[in-house]
Amino acid sequence: MLATLTSKGQITLPKEIRDRLGLDAGSMLDFQVLPDNTITARPVKPDARRIRGLLKSPHAAPLTVAQMDEGISRHLREKHAPTSGGQRPSKR
Repeated sequence: MLATLTSKGQITLPKEIRDRLGLDAGSMLDFQVLPDNTITARPVKPDARRIRGLLKSPHAAPLTVAQMDEGISRHLREKHAPTSGGQRPSKR
């Protein structure tokens, strides 16, 4: 099976390989280059440790309405603050 490398360094895995490995959009692969320049790729199974820290601690105190209001106000002040040259800050 052949695949072509794009100018951005990307390849499309042939459908037969995607089907055999059970891959779909967003799947992760782990590549290794062996001493003889053979490349191996294996699917990486999702690991709960990858999402560590995405959620707040269940022991953290919830924000008050006043704290949420202040955070929103601060964000809007920064977002709509006048800048020199009449240009707005770029979106993140």
